[in-house]
This record gives sequence, C-alpha cells and structure tokens, in this order.
Amino acid sequence: MMEERRGIVTMNRNSVTLIGPDIKVGDKAPDFTALNSELLDVKLSDFSGKTKVISVTPSLDTPVCDIETRRFNQEAAGLGADVQILTISMDLPFAQKRWCGAHDIKSVLTLSDYREAAFGATYGVLIKDLRLLARAVFVVDREGRIRYIQLVKEITTEPDYRAVIEAVKKAK
Repeated sequence: MMEERRGIVTMNRNSVTLIGPDIKVGDKAPDFTALNSELLDVKLSDFSGKTKVISVTPSLDTPVCDIETRRFNQEAAGLGADVQILTISMDLPFAQKRWCGAHDIKSVLTLSDYREAAFGATYGVLIKDLRLLARAVFVVDREGRIRYIQLVKEITTEPDYRAVIEAVKKAK
C-alpha cells in the first residue's frame, strides 16, 4: 500500500491527501515513465546529462496550469540547451498535443501520467481522491539529484517562478 500524506497541500482551501513518498532535496531523482503526445514512453533518464525542470500541473485546461506552462515555455529561452523543461499532468496525450499547438508551446515537453500515475505516486504528488497531480516543481541536476522542490501549498496558485529559475541556475 502506498504511503498517504495529509495536510500538505490544499485545493480551494480544502486539504487533499497525497499518495507516495516525501522525497527530499539531495535524493536521487526516481526514474519514471510517462507518455508524450505521440503515445511513446519517455523516461527521466532519457535526459541524462541535462538539468531537468519538472513542472507538475493538475490539468493544462485550467487557468493556472495554462499560465504556468506558458511561463516556463518563455523562461526556457534564457536557460540554454542544457536544460530540459518537462510539464507533467494527468491530461491525455491528445489533449496535451492540442493545447500545445493552440498556444505555440515548443520549448516545454508535455508528458502524460494518465496511464499508471507512476510519476505522481513515485514523486508523492498524486491526489488520492481526484487522481490528479498536485502543483509542484522539481529541479534535477545533470547527475540525477534533486536540487530543488517546490510543492505549492494551494494548488490553485502559481509557483514561485523566480525561485525555480534561481535553483536551475545553481544546479547547472
């Protein structure tokens, strides 16, 4: 049975239960498999040697997730080719592809965790009752160590982008 954690994050000010471990800065980033828009498996290890920003959103079709993903798409230009930004949600790959096309998202790779919720359960951000992912950002260095975690306390609010960008610069 997976670990359950309560009282960490809220959605519309109501506490939600997260499934999975409480991973920490300094931990080896667990590998995971999610689907890209072509229904192909993508693993974190596919980006070995790069700094990774894992932006976790409940759904691209919500206002805050839309803003967050667009913002990281803009920020990607200033981070360089050695940084890969991944946005992971429970949206179907088809919906992610449609959304990215409609918003000209080219610098962020969207991945879907809908099939097995393996990312959410492995990173401790799967919301038990909703089967959505809590809003979070993980920065993983080139060696595969987690260098920064931002678990957004209220899911309906944006992350602290400045703190994420600073963490990326330190991890490079």
